[in-house]
Amino acid sequence: MASEKLAVHETLELHEVLTLKQSCLVKSYALQSLVEDDTLKMILSNDVSSSEKAIKELQDILSK
Repeated sequence: MASEKLAVHETLELHEVLTLKQSCLVKSYALQSLVEDDTLKMILSNDVSSSEKAIKELQDILSK
């Protein structure tokens, strides 16, 4: 039977990924207001949405 608890190194690596995703989210969110091209705005909006979803999933994994 496999253990569902994360090892210490796995937890640390997930924290690193979470920090990176949060940084990307902040950057994409900030750039949305500066960008004039509609296509790029849409790409940034999609990135914000997917980053928020990924952050939520990572937080759920870490809270177990």
